[in-house]
Amino acid sequence: MRTILASAAVLAAFVGTALAADRPVTDDERAKLVSAITAAGCSGGKMEWDQSDREFEVDDATCDGRRYDLKFNPDYSLKSKKQDT
Repeated sequence: MRTILASAAVLAAFVGTALAADRPVTDDERAKLVSAITAAGCSGGKMEWDQSDREFEVDDATCDGRRYDLKFNPDYSLKSKKQDT
């Protein structure tokens, strides 16, 4: 019985992690993010949707010749801009 409960707990942990994982952005989301990134004075970067934080993340965007990590709300408004160090 303990083995079954332990196995169920491990399985639940993996399923919960998989459900909360980041995912690539869709083509529609990408187009909107590119516009939002440009409006923020930046370009490029790796885009993804963070399910657990419910926000778009753009890693290593270029702004004024420097690298930044950007976060956008679900409505594509800039939430944060943090310079990579």
